[in-house]
Amino acid sequence: MRPEAILTLEKKGISLPEEIKELLNNARSVTHFNTTAELLKAATGGDSNASFEVQYEIPGKGLYTEAVVHRVENGISANYTEAYMRRRDPDTMLIADHLPSDKERFSDIMGYEFDTLRKETFEWLENNDLATFFYYAGHHPAGTGGLVIAPANAGFFAFGLAQLQQMVSSSELPGDFSIESVIYVAPPFRHTHFSGKQKVVHNRTENIHELFSYNLYPGPSAKKGLYGVLLGKGEREGWITAHCSTVQVTSPYDNITTFMHEGASGGGKSEMNQHIIREPNGQIIIGTNTVSGESRLINIPIFSSFNPVTDDMALCHPSYQSNNGKLWVMDAENAWFIRVDGIHQYGDDPTLEKITMNPDEPVLFLNIDTKPDGIALVWKHKEDAPGKKCPNPRVILPRHIVPGVINHPVSVDVRSFGVRTPPCSAENPSYGILGLFHILPPALAWLWRLVSPRGYANPSIVDKGSMESEGVGSYWPFATGEKVRHANLLLEQIIQTPRVRYTLTPNQHVGVWKVGFKPQLMMREYLTRRGNAKLRHDQYQPARCPLLGYELNYLTIEGAKIPSRFLKVYRQKEVGEAGYDAGADMLYDFFRKELPQYLTPELSPLGRQIIETCLAGKPVDEYNRILPMDYQYAFTHISSHETVPVQ
Repeated sequence: MRPEAILTLEKKGISLPEEIKELLNNARSVTHFNTTAELLKAATGGDSNASFEVQYEIPGKGLYTEAVVHRVENGISANYTEAYMRRRDPDTMLIADHLPSDKERFSDIMGYEFDTLRKETFEWLENNDLATFFYYAGHHPAGTGGLVIAPANAGFFAFGLAQLQQMVSSSELPGDFSIESVIYVAPPFRHTHFSGKQKVVHNRTENIHELFSYNLYPGPSAKKGLYGVLLGKGEREGWITAHCSTVQVTSPYDNITTFMHEGASGGGKSEMNQHIIREPNGQIIIGTNTVSGESRLINIPIFSSFNPVTDDMALCHPSYQSNNGKLWVMDAENAWFIRVDGIHQYGDDPTLEKITMNPDEPVLFLNIDTKPDGIALVWKHKEDAPGKKCPNPRVILPRHIVPGVINHPVSVDVRSFGVRTPPCSAENPSYGILGLFHILPPALAWLWRLVSPRGYANPSIVDKGSMESEGVGSYWPFATGEKVRHANLLLEQIIQTPRVRYTLTPNQHVGVWKVGFKPQLMMREYLTRRGNAKLRHDQYQPARCPLLGYELNYLTIEGAKIPSRFLKVYRQKEVGEAGYDAGADMLYDFFRKELPQYLTPELSPLGRQIIETCLAGKPVDEYNRILPMDYQYAFTHISSHETVPVQ
């Protein structure tokens, strides 16, 4: 009997390549799944198992355990046996095809064409029990339909993928559904062909974008791999899937402001959707001085309320746009891949703890220390080594169980960009010279998105420790095409949305002060409270370092004054002007290293002018002359709760 996946497609008149039909027909067995509940049962090898080891026969290693899976009261918990597999390797992508791309080619790295390994992969899959299901990544018309083909014993991975994307039941496949992408999962090949490394190979054919996932960590494939599929579609059609979180915030005075927070991995995207945590006495710590140990606290009687929109990926499709001069976005995901490294004990994040301890439906936990039939607690992080906690514990949270989540496109008032900053002092200068937040002219905002510094002590990925770039829009590690094409798309997007405002926020450190993610949360509170009132001209001035746009002269939230040392880092006695200027030189060195690669004939003339302005070290006002910041509407907005129908 032909596998259900094939029969379903044939009945609906949906074409499937003959080689996939042959693969499924020849496989040892094929189980097609239609619901996440079915995958949940398969994750531990059946309902009767509370614990399950995902194992594969590896030549030279014997039977190798990739992950240990526990069934827990609130879902499924999976832990990898290697610490390396608990974080995303930033160098996972290889391009198998010969379509335009600036990424590393499989043939250049491996020394042979991918067709050879593709054939071996199909042969390995045919000799295994397989699991299949349909998905839809994104939202019509900005999405892509697809099929997953994975080993049946990798049920936890399939369960996570089915949560991250929209799993589609065979009985609910629309008549216009088409297979535009396929994910093939073959874990042993990372050992046999890639020296144990996480690798995901993209093979863009005429009709199908193939993803070959040679590892079981969902980040590079189930999440970022399909992000690459969406970026590829947008590159062809002229739109972007932004790497950002989006939150619609309502102040105590009923002002509504929508923030879109972008940045490299670890840049504070998920944190933008989190509540500010109070101290036991009700105050809020702005930061703690890493030299003196002093803490600075303020009082805010009432916080703004907010509704989450996106957590990591946002579709910026033309069909969502209106003529109000704003950027309109909608979530590209069906669930959120939330890092919980900041939760160390009960009470650190009550909202997320409540959702994950007693979710409306089972969820997947990764790198959380659990016991079979126990309960997964997001503050019990797996240890990479004795006494060393994994920095990347995760939970996959279906967005429909998140309270107040918004399911339609929204218009953006403020686009902020987050940077992980190290401590900075006169003795040890660094690029940690950013104040609580800065105002950026649009042209300078574009440059920050081109360089997208990965930043200090990144917990999400396998990090080399130095200041590295994630490139255009901070999503370049996941894109398969050409960098300058995306740079032009980003600039065009900024030009077409003149009523969006831009800010820059640090996290982790402001000078010598340890601040965590408070800067972006303080910015969220302050700008929402301002409503339609624009900033006074005496409230901000050109920053001492032009790359930082404009710095604030003063900032007051609900009567609580933020000390100027948090706004102008050179005011900190531990830093001073000399330490600040040394850090500014480091920042300029980084920009001057990253920007010249964009100066190709394909770059737009306006983009070239902006980059040359930066390389020449021009003052911030020069950026305004190129692409003016609308002072009349500086940080004002029309109603953010406007909606447009999903086309």
